[in-house]
Amino acid sequence: MGEPKNQAPFDIRMIVRTIVLFVAWINHYLVMKGNSPIPINDAELELGATALITFVISMWAWWKNNDVSFKARRNTQYLKDKGIK
Repeated sequence: MGEPKNQAPFDIRMIVRTIVLFVAWINHYLVMKGNSPIPINDAELELGATALITFVISMWAWWKNNDVSFKARRNTQYLKDKGIK
């Protein structure tokens, strides 16, 4: 039982975007629970800034073409191999 021979690798930029997205959501959750991961005195400013950061990063991660499924990674790898992408 081995790995499929034509398995396409994950794109490192997709992994970084996903990690940044999760960090933003964890930060937003901590602020909602009253913890202060970013030391700002004004709670409303902190909540607004965190919500804005979370929204921007969420839209960024959503907008990008993330090749998460095997089929999408395989197709992207095929295009790279042919010099199209």
